[in-house]
Amino acid sequence: MNDRLRFLFNRISERLWVKPLLSCVLSILWVFVAKMADYAGLAALVPSISPDSIETLLSIISSSMLVIATFAVASMVSAYASASSTATPRTFTLVISDDRSQNALSAFISAFIFSIVALIALQNGYYGKAGYFALFILTLLVFAIVIITFVRWVDSIARLGRLGSTVHKAEKAAATALQRRRCSPTLRGIAVTPLEPGAQAVFSDSIGYVQIVDLAALQALAEKSQLHISLTSLPGNFVGPGRPLVQVTTEVPDTESGAAPSDKDPEPWDDAEIAAAFRVQPERTFDEDPRFGLIVLAEIACRALSPAVNDPGTAIDVIGSLVRLFALWATPVDDDERCSTLYDRVSVPELALQDLFDDAFDPIARDGAANLEVAIRLQKAFETLAATGPGEMQQISLEHGRRALARAEQALRFEPDRLRLRQLADRLREAPPY
Repeated sequence: MNDRLRFLFNRISERLWVKPLLSCVLSILWVFVAKMADYAGLAALVPSISPDSIETLLSIISSSMLVIATFAVASMVSAYASASSTATPRTFTLVISDDRSQNALSAFISAFIFSIVALIALQNGYYGKAGYFALFILTLLVFAIVIITFVRWVDSIARLGRLGSTVHKAEKAAATALQRRRCSPTLRGIAVTPLEPGAQAVFSDSIGYVQIVDLAALQALAEKSQLHISLTSLPGNFVGPGRPLVQVTTEVPDTESGAAPSDKDPEPWDDAEIAAAFRVQPERTFDEDPRFGLIVLAEIACRALSPAVNDPGTAIDVIGSLVRLFALWATPVDDDERCSTLYDRVSVPELALQDLFDDAFDPIARDGAANLEVAIRLQKAFETLAATGPGEMQQISLEHGRRALARAEQALRFEPDRLRLRQLADRLREAPPY
């Protein structure tokens, strides 16, 4: 349930209208909150405030905030377009969910709505002496919020959509997904076990990418119908008529968790119940799909290495981000940190480290083979990862180092460049084994 709530909350945060709508409702409530001061018996305790002074302040807000809000939207749209063109369109959801920009837009629009509603109430004699004072304080507070928000937002909008900021956001999203999967490699299910003969495959009616799997629903169905469900499609996999979602068996195999068949008679089930636990959409998301974050970073590097852009520095920065992500993945996990098994009738395959490396480094090694700086940074990255991770990490790093060297030797035309790269690759191959 927590995973689904987090997933839905992230999808809501990608909608630009949600925060402004909520802030507008709150700003209208503030106008009526000021009236409560008249009923609190504060008239004798507060100073007299001229309604004309409040009206002047509200008029200034109403005449300027709509213009500033329009300017904010134009600046944000420009930043979104910049992120899509300079990085990759797959980063659009990361940029549009920027909290500081959404908060700024919400503050500007809500201040405009507050000033309009407050002016109407003021000009119709809605407030008494205490109400005037409360409205004056709220108006000053709105002024302060707008000024502080604008100052902070100017600093943020100068970076929003820039390539460095976009790379940072993509790295952060990938790190969050990798950390979650690192602590729960099987999504709190059990490890994959050999399937019983006669396992039944279940397919999706939709064609697209799996965004999230409701393992709690699969567990409840498996307990009710005495099934064992083995996932064959994880978040990020492309599914359709030829790619099964799960394999279902009617007998629960022995597991370390000690799951046992129920004494109750199994209830019938159908494929639609299982397929409903999978959210399949045309696009991938970062939340439950660690490989997508790595793919997006690799896409940014490949675009930077294209002849039209010719920016090897960005590719080198992305390689540094990838090294940090794989170092995070290789960090040992304490037993207390691992999530306990909750779904003992659902088996989930773990992510393959080889697939993660292929997603991250193969495109960069291919497109950057003719660039000596990128080829050198790749060899240094593999050397760092070989010294960071366990045996599997070292073996895969050595393999990718050899592949990157072979690509570069074919692309580099200057023999001293090839010799320099070979010397660096020899240092990687001579790394002591774990």
